[in-house]
Amino acid sequence: MQLGGNISLAGFKELEPAKMIVVKKITGNYVKKMQEKSSKFESLHLHLKQVHATKYELQAKVVVNGHPYNSETVDFNLFFALDKALSKILEEIS
Repeated sequence: MQLGGNISLAGFKELEPAKMIVVKKITGNYVKKMQEKSSKFESLHLHLKQVHATKYELQAKVVVNGHPYNSETVDFNLFFALDKALSKILEEIS
């Protein structure tokens, strides 16, 4: 699933539409912050796996100026996992 030209999501098709709206909003806000921090933002890829029935594993990869930044997190709450993964990468981008 693509969001704009430089954001791709994998494993999100099973989510309820209401959750997808929040995921898109959180992701969009972080991408905006990353673009403000570095004008050389290239892409974001998020991969969601559901672990058991209650945990979410989220892998994030951001490419800025040809340099990849990776983050992985596991949480019971999808939105907390998304926030943790993307904030970790945002801190690393210089």
